[in-house]
Amino acid sequence: MWNGRGWFPAGRTLRGYVMMTSNAEVQTQFDELNVGDRVEVEHLVTVGQRSWTTKTCGTVVRTERQRHGLHYQRNVDDKVFSDAILLELPDGELTSVTIDEFTTIRRA
Repeated sequence: MWNGRGWFPAGRTLRGYVMMTSNAEVQTQFDELNVGDRVEVEHLVTVGQRSWTTKTCGTVVRTERQRHGLHYQRNVDDKVFSDAILLELPDGELTSVTIDEFTTIRRA
């Protein structure tokens, strides 16, 4: 069943996962990021029927808009983009976080 935020079995709810922020708010937060900023990114992860929130804290290495073709049966001329943040974690590891409406960005 599609509940407007993703596919979930009928009769199940996402208690505690009301993280949805407006696209304009997320885009503003993303646009204000600079290289070297320390941020905490909280996002909703959904795999199959399970959903949980996770936090990633690190230093912004780069922000980018990536073009991809992850959508099924799209026209070749349709351009689909995702905003992503490349973070350096405290142990030196690099990780990439894709931004969507279930993401919250905070200065750390």
